[in-house]
Amino acid sequence: MTSAANSSSMPMAELRRLIEAASGPSAGPVLPFGIESIDTALPGGGLALGAVHEFSEEGPRGHFAACALLFAAGILARIPGPVLWCLHSRDLFAPALARVGLRPDRIIFCETYKDAEILPAMEEGLRMRGLAGVVGELNRVSLTPSRRLQLAAETSGVPALIIRRSSENLSESNAAMTRWRISPAPSFETSPFRMGRPLWRVELLRCRGASPNSWTLEACNAEGRCALPADVPDRSDSAQERRYSSA
Repeated sequence: MTSAANSSSMPMAELRRLIEAASGPSAGPVLPFGIESIDTALPGGGLALGAVHEFSEEGPRGHFAACALLFAAGILARIPGPVLWCLHSRDLFAPALARVGLRPDRIIFCETYKDAEILPAMEEGLRMRGLAGVVGELNRVSLTPSRRLQLAAETSGVPALIIRRSSENLSESNAAMTRWRISPAPSFETSPFRMGRPLWRVELLRCRGASPNSWTLEACNAEGRCALPADVPDRSDSAQERRYSSA
């Protein structure tokens, strides 16, 4: 009786989180980031390959999602094979992708500019084994179509990376295994005289079977790899903040 009463009064969002944590992600191959604090925060020690992952960028530049796009491209740069990229608009800059390791000759561009056309194109691509990944630039993705993408990704083992081109509706429920937010981080967060690769604020907003977390990282290099800045300790931002608060 007590247990039933407690569950009925529990907020739906919290109940959903507990169910996801109890079930956990399905076992399968993962792609490690090679950064201990990130890999240990993710179930299985890396980004699940046969799954849907969502990336967005905060602020006025969110519509262009440049940091989120390059972060996703760096992930795909480390997976062999061609990439199906379903475009939302013709502002994809191929030299920038090459700079983070994803050469343009690996990309199959699919020019479908409406969400209603991108989603079925992504689902069809995910049913083709041998792709490094399928990217879809979307304004929004709801629960039912994201479930279809997740089922297709699980079947083929091909990751589906969703680039959110709008800051609206980011709180809507969908079946993505992870949800990330990538934004520029000012270099003076670490040192006012710092030179080198740009810094990103990488936030893991949601992950099945794991807790939210955040990191300050150097942007992807020519091999698609991010790195902890030399002047930032090897720990997550949340751990650093807890240390300051306890002091």
